[in-house]
Amino acid sequence: MIRGASAPVSSEAVSERTEVLHGEQDVVNTVLQFISKAKNRIDACVDYTRPSLVIKIERLRKGFLGARRRGVKLRYVTEITEDNVGYCKGLIKMVSELRHIEGIKGNFYISDAEFIAPASLHEKGKPASRIIYSNVKDIVDFHRQFVFDSFWTRAIPAEQKIKEIEEGTIHYGTKVLENKEEIFHHMKSVIEKASERSVVSSVGGMQLVYDNFFEEYKKIIDNNKQRRERKGKGKGIRWITYIDKESIELVKVFLNAGIQVRHLKNLAPMNFAVDDRYFYATIDKMESGKLVNSLLTSNEPAYIRHYSSIFEELWKNGVDAVHRIKDIKAGVHLSDIEVIPSSARTRNLYLEIVKAASKEILWIFPSINAFIRQEKIGAIQLAKDAAKERNVKVRIMIPANRLIEQKVQELKQYCYPNNMIDVRYIVQMSDTKATILVIDRNASLVMELRDDSKKTFIEAIGLSTYSNSKAGVASYIAIFENLWRQTELYEQQKESKKQLELAYKQLKRHDKMQQEFINIAAHELRTPIQPILGLTQVIRANSKDAKQSELLDAIIRNARRLKQLTEDILDVTRIESHSLLLKKEQFNLKNVITNAINDTSSSTTPKVSPKKDINTTVIEPIKLEYSCPQNIFIFADKGRIIQVINNLLSNAIKFTQKGTISVSLERKKQDGTNGKGYIVISVKDTGQGIDPEILPKLFTKFVTKSESRGTGLGLFISKNIIEAHGGNIWAKNNEDGRGATFAFSLPIATK
Repeated sequence: MIRGASAPVSSEAVSERTEVLHGEQDVVNTVLQFISKAKNRIDACVDYTRPSLVIKIERLRKGFLGARRRGVKLRYVTEITEDNVGYCKGLIKMVSELRHIEGIKGNFYISDAEFIAPASLHEKGKPASRIIYSNVKDIVDFHRQFVFDSFWTRAIPAEQKIKEIEEGTIHYGTKVLENKEEIFHHMKSVIEKASERSVVSSVGGMQLVYDNFFEEYKKIIDNNKQRRERKGKGKGIRWITYIDKESIELVKVFLNAGIQVRHLKNLAPMNFAVDDRYFYATIDKMESGKLVNSLLTSNEPAYIRHYSSIFEELWKNGVDAVHRIKDIKAGVHLSDIEVIPSSARTRNLYLEIVKAASKEILWIFPSINAFIRQEKIGAIQLAKDAAKERNVKVRIMIPANRLIEQKVQELKQYCYPNNMIDVRYIVQMSDTKATILVIDRNASLVMELRDDSKKTFIEAIGLSTYSNSKAGVASYIAIFENLWRQTELYEQQKESKKQLELAYKQLKRHDKMQQEFINIAAHELRTPIQPILGLTQVIRANSKDAKQSELLDAIIRNARRLKQLTEDILDVTRIESHSLLLKKEQFNLKNVITNAINDTSSSTTPKVSPKKDINTTVIEPIKLEYSCPQNIFIFADKGRIIQVINNLLSNAIKFTQKGTISVSLERKKQDGTNGKGYIVISVKDTGQGIDPEILPKLFTKFVTKSESRGTGLGLFISKNIIEAHGGNIWAKNNEDGRGATFAFSLPIATK
């Protein structure tokens, strides 16, 4: 029902009604009648412009004072500002209790049984030109219980706010707003008072600001420009969001307005804004620019500092919006890397990308438990379905055990006969702590293993990293393919190893038979050689016939060679069977070398005669020189050392046509031997030298360049004899290009 130029009927018998009244005078009359009819209480909720009307309009002031004298309880809530603080002080004397609430915009009054509210915009300091009146019980109860009471409980005493204004103090507090109208007015009030803004939100948050507060934002920009011109300071408005193709145009509007914008992939789950005075935040998704359902707001410095520092860190990691837009328009591949701290979020993403696979799934499991956990959450089944239904190729690498082998067979049977699942076994590595998944060669998910003993996926998984970066994904593909090839080589090596083991056994049997044959043959050869050699020497001693003596000498010479060959073969057999025994004793090495030289000289033609001035024996055309300054005693196998010396002398004579063969014996000190040191015996000749072709393998079996004689066993035997004594043997061509030097060392040790 709508009426003009009349007031509500005063009779209490009138039925319930709601009506709209027009004209300032009727509005004032309606308010006065409303006050006069109140018996127990009046609740008023008005904006910051209304307190002045109560004080200035005499009829209204008297009406409030009269109600208070009648015992009516007057509760009055408004926004107290620097402009209306004087009126509010006067209002405190007229009402039972006055409270302050920030940014309130509504105007209404509630008595015991009536409700009135201005129904039109009004100028500051003037009454409204239209008012709504109702005595409908439901309307009255609703506005008292659900509107006024919510404001009243959140409001602060007027005296506190007046003191803050007069003393310049600020009341700090944090609260959650859940009324959309209150949220809207609070956001607008904060933005209107801000000198700068730092915002982190989705594109929906940008749309919300564009639809509701963009003019206020432009004022901040304009004021900031003026401040920079005066003081050279001011950050203006900075905004962090996620920019894609759909949001480019809206972002460009903000950029054109002077707002700085940066792109960030991993936006915080909470949208927030902070300035030098206020912070507010919401966890609502802010889709399509809709107003949020709840808002956390605070002017406490701790909140402001904390979220300002968070913003600055995010701002440093952001990408300038201009560059991001250029990349999108140029069609540049935009790779993203997301670090996921939540294992629940990882699980959801994990199942999504496995389910979406269209070509290939590559998997590396670090442990058996990792496979079992991921089978429980359904990832393995999704891969099986992808292989069977969409022919997605699935390749898995995992440590082996009986349980896994059984599950692998089940996997392959599930996809039979397509054979789209292939599994290779790898060694479980203690330093590998992540499951690696690559989907269609364009996305990877690496899930760190926090605790492999846990039964559930969420408990076991730590940080995870998702990426569609080409370089990053290519790296994991390379790791996978390299390991895959290694498993192939490993299988081949296993087969080759079996064949080699079989061949080795056969060779070992053959070698044993060969060694036994050589050993028997050498012994059988040595048995008849000794009597042949002995008897021939007896006949040679008694022979008078020169021709016969020459023939006997040939027999003796070849018998000796055959005897030496059998001895060498037996020595090689002992060396290779590790049965070469040393019979050590203490002896004078100088005497041994002297005797060896004399024996060599006596068996060499022409006969030699010693020089008297030096210890030198002369052979024409070969000279044998020996230098030994003192007696040197060692503890060794005398017979074997003589064998080595004779071998070196024999080789020197064999390869020297003319010149000199020098034998030297030196004693050298060595650190850590308590002064005992070691000795070096050298045999230097002026012969043809060592052929470079055989020098690297000189001390191995059957190495020789002698065209007339020699088996190539002497140096091999000598090397093993010297090394069995703890010494070394070596050879080199002489620096002057004439001949070679063979030398060996032995430690000086006593019994």
